[in-house]
Amino acid sequence: MPNPFPAAFKIPESVLVVIHTPDLQVLVMERAGQPDFWQSVTGSKDTLEEDLSLTAAREVREETGLLTELYQLSDWHLVNVYEIYPLWRHRYAPGITHNTEHVFGLCLPQIVPVTLTEREHTRYRWLPYQAAADCCFSASNAEAILQLPQRLVHA
Repeated sequence: MPNPFPAAFKIPESVLVVIHTPDLQVLVMERAGQPDFWQSVTGSKDTLEEDLSLTAAREVREETGLLTELYQLSDWHLVNVYEIYPLWRHRYAPGITHNTEHVFGLCLPQIVPVTLTEREHTRYRWLPYQAAADCCFSASNAEAILQLPQRLVHA
């Protein structure tokens, strides 16, 4: 099947990866060019065929320098569909207004330093999960973080 999204446009299917520790510390990063826009790792599929777990691993590596294969990456089987902020619609093909986001978690044994990609994020911090959720700009990101205690109980 041909790609309906020309290379110049993003594919409206993405991942959100909540990076956390067993004691509910969560990594949040401030988006470059948007002061106080804190978020978890996010990113779109590079191709329609790209497996979502590979998208998650790639985005984590690109945005934090962390290698998911050294930790526990899990697909939460949680899907959010949301309206793309008008500020970023130009990145998508004409007429695309919604994105489908697949949520993953990455559990690290403890807080570790990360290496940010400067074009994407300017700084990071590790926060208790409630504080991390409170500072997130995106509602779906905050809601995912708030699920952490329940997700860890069933892990």
